[in-house]
Amino acid sequence: MTTQIYRRFDPWRTSPVQEKARKQIMDSHYFSVDRVTFESSDNQTFDRSIVSEKHGDTIAVLAITDDGRIPLVEQYRLPTHRWTLELPAGHPLNDKEAPIDVATRRLREEAGYKATSFNQFARFINTPSFSTQHTTLFYAEGLTPVQPASLAPETPHQNVRLFTVAEAYDMVIAGTILDAKTTIAILRAKIGLSDLH
Repeated sequence: MTTQIYRRFDPWRTSPVQEKARKQIMDSHYFSVDRVTFESSDNQTFDRSIVSEKHGDTIAVLAITDDGRIPLVEQYRLPTHRWTLELPAGHPLNDKEAPIDVATRRLREEAGYKATSFNQFARFINTPSFSTQHTTLFYAEGLTPVQPASLAPETPHQNVRLFTVAEAYDMVIAGTILDAKTTIAILRAKIGLSDLH
């Protein structure tokens, strides 16, 4: 068996399957779930459940204070039954809320800061095996403290912790920070922040 491939990678080349049927089996405020029937190139049919995100990308904000620290929010996550340290993040409220507006709102509501500048620096697919969800990362600076909003009922006491990039990186390496968007942003920050402007 050869490991060499003699073509350039093309993410948009022809699909090896055809969608034959789709039925929505669940609908919520952030996403819906469809049961989709596909047919493969050798005429086999199979079903998959696909999660579709509503209103656009999830938005997360890597903010840096004037003294070089990242605000991370302590949150209790019900599906994993654990506390996490995460970047401020969230979803658009509707189809008209722009990504920059979500970034501004979530930085204020979750971390308790407003910023003078926001720059998008990354976008990734969260779980391409079963979901359409993408996350867009913004870099924010020129921070001023403001009054945060309250989080969801599962996190009654909101705590924001400030860490240097080096401290946050060490927590990623140690497995203390496991949230994907936060891990990706911190690893990117470790490489360097100067070209995120």
